[in-house]
Amino acid sequence: MKKQTNTTVKITKGQVFPLTIKRLGINGEGVGYFKKQVVFVPGALPGEEVVVEATNIQQKFAEGRIKKIRKKSPHRVNPPCPIYEDCGGCQIQHLAYNQQLIEKRDLVIQALERHTKLNTEQLVIRPTIGMDDPWLYRNKSQFQLGEIKGNYIAGLFSMNSHRLIDIPNCIVQHPATNKAVRVVKEILSDLKVPVYNERKHSGIVRTIVARVAVGTGEVQVVLITAKKELPKKELIVSEIQMRLPEVKSIIQNVNGKKTSLIFGDESLQLGGEQSIQEVLGDISFELSSRAFFQLNPIQTVKLYDEVKKAAQLTGKEKVVDAYCGVGTIGLWIADRAGEIRGMDVIQEGIEDARNNARRLGVKNAHYEVGKAETVMPKWVKAGWKPDVVIIDPPRSGCDDALLDTILKTEAKKVVYVSCNPSTLAKDLNKLTKKYKIEYMQPVDMFPQTMHVECVAWMSRVV
Repeated sequence: MKKQTNTTVKITKGQVFPLTIKRLGINGEGVGYFKKQVVFVPGALPGEEVVVEATNIQQKFAEGRIKKIRKKSPHRVNPPCPIYEDCGGCQIQHLAYNQQLIEKRDLVIQALERHTKLNTEQLVIRPTIGMDDPWLYRNKSQFQLGEIKGNYIAGLFSMNSHRLIDIPNCIVQHPATNKAVRVVKEILSDLKVPVYNERKHSGIVRTIVARVAVGTGEVQVVLITAKKELPKKELIVSEIQMRLPEVKSIIQNVNGKKTSLIFGDESLQLGGEQSIQEVLGDISFELSSRAFFQLNPIQTVKLYDEVKKAAQLTGKEKVVDAYCGVGTIGLWIADRAGEIRGMDVIQEGIEDARNNARRLGVKNAHYEVGKAETVMPKWVKAGWKPDVVIIDPPRSGCDDALLDTILKTEAKKVVYVSCNPSTLAKDLNKLTKKYKIEYMQPVDMFPQTMHVECVAWMSRVV
């Protein structure tokens, strides 16, 4: 009998074929399979039957564009943003919000299935906590500046391109940040301050960053410049203060490098205060220009309350607040802890955290500048062992040295706050050597996008 060999049918560029969409990928694209090959289709939704034209062929996957929707998802809606498809800042405005919450929970499950051997059907993964009004929620914008035929524009680069899309009014941004960017752009244009040109590496102002403290209405404007010398500096400041009286802090940040990073290392106070004051619940926070703070204050309260529930503090525990930023999580739970210790790599953030603790009369909090994977082992070596470890790392997840330290500390609980399901899954895979996942709670911090936060509560296995 002749042995059969497996032959894979190869998709070719320009090929047109039918496809049934099974799920959403991490960037909001529809995912389907044609002849066992995975195909990513931007704009397609789960359950839809589409006709696709292949646009990009890679070794392990293909990409395609929709030519026709044969069977439309009942959850498909018309995106309200007029530049939605060009901008790329939001990925799923065309999906009804209730269904967005379901898909985000599924994204967490997909990550666990891909990066762990955990049985997701046996895990408690709760429904995603959403917003009552999923629009106008972002308290910070970082819009690149550009110039087209003498006209200044400010916005984001179109997805997978270097074409700048002008965004005069973003419907997921808080109105105060939209107004600040629009007016500052007009001021720079009126004063003919040169806009940075990335290709020529010429000009001055690269980016306008605007942040609003939703609880107080205070606004901060940061001008990211390619050089320290900012022409007409005093005029710029006086015009901002006159046209935007709500702006309480005007900062210049210098970034002369050819990089995709927004901020450079040097910040200069141009006008007003060094920071603005935000209020969450009953707690106020000082926010300097480079300090991390959650971008959705309404959902932040829900997120931090979930952390507080998971930590189950009695008033005696030693708590680590790793990647603490301006101290928000630690200060949120400080009244129920014996001692809080936090660390972060950004000096200004730690100074804000110390100031916030001092102003709030919180005496049981200690903050230190440094990497979590360096500072925490030092504390443990000196004999200070935590009962609860709260980690809120960047998208890249936790360093192995920190995970190893957590496993050695014998802390009773770990509360992991994640903004990236993939790195969360990878880190949980290591932590489950000695910890059991009690439950996972997704929280929607960024409606209309595929980003999802998740609180994972873990208890030590004795």
